[in-house]
Amino acid sequence: MLVAKNIEFHYSPDQNFNIPDISLNQGEQLLILGKSGSGKTTILNMLGGLLKPLKGEVLIDGTSLYQLSGAALDKFRGKNIGIIFQKPHILSPLTVEENLRLANYFSKAKGDKNEVLLKDLGIFEKRKAKVNTLSEGEAQRVSIARALANSPKIILADEPTASLDDENAGKVVKLLKEQAEKFNAVLIIVTHDQRVKDHISNQITIGGEV
Repeated sequence: MLVAKNIEFHYSPDQNFNIPDISLNQGEQLLILGKSGSGKTTILNMLGGLLKPLKGEVLIDGTSLYQLSGAALDKFRGKNIGIIFQKPHILSPLTVEENLRLANYFSKAKGDKNEVLLKDLGIFEKRKAKVNTLSEGEAQRVSIARALANSPKIILADEPTASLDDENAGKVVKLLKEQAEKFNAVLIIVTHDQRVKDHISNQITIGGEV
């Protein structure tokens, strides 16, 4: 389902990231551990179609991601990849429901699973609330719901537990795993958070020990 091979990237010639090859089948999960500055988010962005590698290839369900460009890449990403950013990329003046419908609109999805998704994530009663009235934990769940609104084949999460206490950190990882299993999607979490290590057994560490 997801293959990344021979990937090379650097922001300056004297700073090469060590990027391992990745190969995951449908429904498999991977934890990428690394210190700040090790290139975790850079890898996530390349896997998600947001940053083109200098060399190498990313394949999702047989499609070479960076052979696509412009609108075609945007459409493919919107339909197949759900990204949960470290800081929630949701529109605070809109309601929870409106944020999900916006994600549906851009990928031309029906949005018929939005209600179930909000119930699964425990924020259905907040569906009419403006995002800027939510707690940090609730906003994170809306961010997850928005990433999952189009039933993606690939779920990418960037430091999803970084700002959460132990209890909520565990809940968020559990929710991500449950939703990935429900969609039979690939789940990749990148983090420096040691608390996540016990939740996903398939792990790689980049840039030395965390």
